Amino acid sequence: MNHLQLSSNRRWARPLLLSAGLLAAGLAGAQITIGKLNLAGKEVQSANLYGAEYASRTALDGLLDIERQGEVMRVVGMGHTMLLPIDTDQVRATTDFNTVQIDTERVKARTATWVNGVVYFPLDTLARGLGAEYRPGTFTLASPQLQSVSSRAGSTSDRLVLDLNRDVTAKVELRGAQVRIILKNTTGKAQRYTTRGAFIPSAEVKQQASDLIVSFTLPQNSGYRVYPVVRSGGTRIVADAGPGVPQDFPAVLERVGKPLIVLDPTRVEGLGRDVTLEVARRSAELLSKAGWQVSMTRDQGTALGQNQKLQLARQSDVYLALDLGRFPQTQRGGVTVYEGSGNSASQVINAVRGGQTAPYSPLVISDNGGSRRLSELLRGELKSGGVTAEQDDLRRMLTLSEAPQAALLLELGWAGNAQDRANLATEARLQALSVAVARSVANYLTTRAANASQASSSASTTQTILTGGTTRAGGQQ
Repeated sequence: MNHLQLSSNRRWARPLLLSAGLLAAGLAGAQITIGKLNLAGKEVQSANLYGAEYASRTALDGLLDIERQGEVMRVVGMGHTMLLPIDTDQVRATTDFNTVQIDTERVKARTATWVNGVVYFPLDTLARGLGAEYRPGTFTLASPQLQSVSSRAGSTSDRLVLDLNRDVTAKVELRGAQVRIILKNTTGKAQRYTTRGAFIPSAEVKQQASDLIVSFTLPQNSGYRVYPVVRSGGTRIVADAGPGVPQDFPAVLERVGKPLIVLDPTRVEGLGRDVTLEVARRSAELLSKAGWQVSMTRDQGTALGQNQKLQLARQSDVYLALDLGRFPQTQRGGVTVYEGSGNSASQVINAVRGGQTAPYSPLVISDNGGSRRLSELLRGELKSGGVTAEQDDLRRMLTLSEAPQAALLLELGWAGNAQDRANLATEARLQALSVAVARSVANYLTTRAANASQASSSASTTQTILTGGTTRAGGQQ
């Protein structure tokens, strides 16, 4: 058994020894020596060809994109593209006889050549074209750096321009209303930039561990796109945002940038003035002027039916009913803010509010804390306007239970209370109520959008872009 195994090993050893001998003979015939090269932290074999150090395509394949196009080798990496002709004359290849193209510039430099049937590349030419550092035996990539941030304002979109010294892997996230461009393994100056644009008025750059994050807020009714541009001397990443950019992200994410506010004023007879409609109308006007999307369930002459109201309530991000207390022979009075309590008719809403989670659920269904936060904001704004409001719960109101997000009933007073009727007859009280509604709703939705932008939010969409090839050494994945 041992004899057979030794015989077999000897048979396999002969061709290997023969191959090594042929390679040594070939190298001996030319002025070529084999050495070691530290290639971006990885030790590989190099060849010294007539005094110039070369590396094989096999050694470089894990670092750069290399493609043969006829008698020209195309090399892409670090944000650059090089075209090196293959010179079959090894001696001539090691001189500046040949013309090499680096991005859009043509220069005289050493070029690629054949060595024992394999294409080899001159390391000094590669370093020159790729912006790397080279000395005999060592080839080092420049660390990715963000060099500058600039902007351009447009009529329907703004542009943010990030200039880098080389290619990077960039991960783009939309978290709530915030666009985050994560530049992997990149450094840069942490700073907040202010632009002249209406759609990207500012952007923030901050370092997070080994990554650099550039973020800006996506305006309402707007789309965004992020894409790389390869240029001479480095890489550029461009971000466009504004209403002129198509919205190609999941429709559910529009709920943060384009929330729906539903105001439902109940008609109350016998007061001489439709105070619930008046407060709702004024609040809607204030919110609409600020850019918010508002729907009302009725106006002076028309009103939605119950099914249409329920449909709007189910689509709402904020649902606010306005009414007057009307119990006969009651001594009650004053303003009260009611939060809905009890279960919803929707099993999905009950499941999420019971602690279960699903993708994008924070944008579709809020927990019970949403109504509580809006209630606190509303009562605070009322107090600032000189109106004291009580807080209470209400179990049996269908529209409150059907609304998946924040939902309240604002009771403006009591129809049977003389003081409440007198207050509601004044311009000051109606204005105070209207302003409180508009401010509290706007503050609530603004805070919700900011919270959805935090990294812990599950409401996000991502894309990954590679710039200028696949330079993978040093953690560039």
